[in-house]
Parts: sequence; C-alpha cells; structure tokens
Amino acid sequence: MAFLRKRRDEPKVDLTPMVDVVFLLLIFFMISTTFIETPGLSIKLPESSTQVADKEPEEIKIYLSKKGEIFLGETAMSTEALKRHLQGYGSRADKMIFLLLADKEARHGQVVELMDLAKVAGFSKLAIATEQRKQ
Repeated sequence: MAFLRKRRDEPKVDLTPMVDVVFLLLIFFMISTTFIETPGLSIKLPESSTQVADKEPEEIKIYLSKKGEIFLGETAMSTEALKRHLQGYGSRADKMIFLLLADKEARHGQVVELMDLAKVAGFSKLAIATEQRKQ
C-alpha cells in the first residue's frame, strides 16, 4: 500500500507590508523635515563666532544683495518704498525685531543706511544675520 506524501509548500515572505511601512516612514520624514526659508537670491552671510540670538515672536527680514538690491521677503524694493513700508508698522515696530540679512560683500554704507531706516521707523531691536564660523 503506497501512501501519498503531502507536498510541503515552501514558506514565502510577503514584502507588501514592509513596503507599506517604508513608504509611510518616508512620508513621515518628508513632512516633518524643516526647511530653511531663503528667498531666490544668493546671499553669503558673514561669519561670526558669537552665540545665536533667540528668535523674537515677530520679525521683519530685509535682504541686501552684494549688488545693492533690497528685498523684503522675495519682493524687490527701493530704499524709499522700504522706508514707507517700515513706517507703516507704527507703534508695533518697538516690539518687533528688524533682521538684516546682508551679503558679506555688500557695501557698508548701504548696511548702515538700512539700519538707520529701521531706527527712524521706530525699531529698537536690530539683528544682523551671520553664519556660524567653522572651527
């Protein structure tokens, strides 16, 4: 009497759940990653070895390129237009911080002129952005 042997199936690993988990992790890391906000213009900040200042709740960022172009966010402005815009903050300017991101090759005179515009408009807190010096 011959007995039939049952055929043994080899175990298979289903990769679908693993692919799903990896895909979800990829989505999680893409969403939770923070990106640095920089406009479309290239500014090389000067280096400094001092500590990083705490960020104020409200700030206004002014960019100065090495060619002397002034930007508020991504909007190009003239000195007069910036002056009018800064004066529009009124009494709120005293509580805000004026953050100047000037290229390290920008003219010193223009940097001082922008700082003076901020002071005249009522900004009492001024910060000049720098990059951390590599040691």
